Amino acid sequence: MSIRVYIYASQKKESQSIKAKLLKQLAKSNIEVVDEEQSFDYIITIGGDGTLLSAFQRLQNRVDSIQFIGIHTGHLGFYADWQSYEIENLVEGLLDCVDKPPVTYPLLEITMEDTIGNNSKFLALNECSIRSNFGTMVSDIYVKEEFFETLRGDGLCIATPTGSTGLNKSLGGAVIHPRLDALQLTEIASLNNRVYRSLASPMIISKDEWLKIYPTIHGKETTFMLMFDNKYISDIEIQSLVLKISDSRIRFANIRHTHFWNRVEASFIGLKQQQNNINQINNLLK
Repeated sequence: MSIRVYIYASQKKESQSIKAKLLKQLAKSNIEVVDEEQSFDYIITIGGDGTLLSAFQRLQNRVDSIQFIGIHTGHLGFYADWQSYEIENLVEGLLDCVDKPPVTYPLLEITMEDTIGNNSKFLALNECSIRSNFGTMVSDIYVKEEFFETLRGDGLCIATPTGSTGLNKSLGGAVIHPRLDALQLTEIASLNNRVYRSLASPMIISKDEWLKIYPTIHGKETTFMLMFDNKYISDIEIQSLVLKISDSRIRFANIRHTHFWNRVEASFIGLKQQQNNINQINNLLK
């Protein structure tokens, strides 16, 4: 069975150097490398998490038919399973994983209606956030068509399980394992006093429910900034947003997929890596 691969690399010098090495290794293994416009089975991203998010946003209309592989040259590398010195092992694993089912993660589906009735749809791997361009944002929030609360604050963040480790975590949200098909709503600097009240706590919404948000500024329509993953739309008039778990899922090649909690530990705690470094130093001193 032939394997077709597309390579998406950042413009960093290190990423471009690794791309050149990867191209040579793929040629030795008779794996075909194609352009973005052609059909392919796997996309290999070279860079950080931002590079993989950019590739996902460019190719989200193909997300059900391709598998992602990340090579890490960035800062955090939460989605990247491979280091730059593991090119040969990656290609060998790619040849062996063709018949293995991919590892899949849930995605967030965003439907935006503007004030003249036009609808736009987006997918997000990490999260979607909405903020006002000026003033306090007042949002009526519905859960599965039932009114839940009116929130006043700087904005809202709605995250997937994998995105729960990003902006959501910084806002005090929970870290959720991606086997759970759920989305999480966290408030951004909400007002809570004897006049204005909201839940003031992260909300976790199941797959069979959805959120509908009507944002205003003090009861008047105005422009907002909508961000999803590493993209944003500014100065846009929003009538409503509907957010739910998508029927589509992102697929990662099942070569050597790092366990989710190992990713979390490595990204935010790092004690295992610290201990490994100590062990290596002790071995050198023996």
